[in-house]
Amino acid sequence: MSDCGCEKARRDLEEYLRNEVCSTEASDIREHIENCADCRDEMVVNQTLTEVIQRACRESAPEQLRSQVLARIREVQSAHG
Repeated sequence: MSDCGCEKARRDLEEYLRNEVCSTEASDIREHIENCADCRDEMVVNQTLTEVIQRACRESAPEQLRSQVLARIREVQSAHG
């Protein structure tokens, strides 16, 4: 395996974390991350951010906010209709 380097590892990090790179590239990126503390830290930040966003997207909006947004959508639709 060849070390892919920081630039490539960081450029392809999101795709790597979503398992969207081929197995050869994934292996190269994994090897680089195992040996590079800076890129490993970058990966941890990306993983944490992804988890926080996923959790936030599963939560329901407060009912009052939901009502306000729906009312505003109806206003805009009626003005353009």
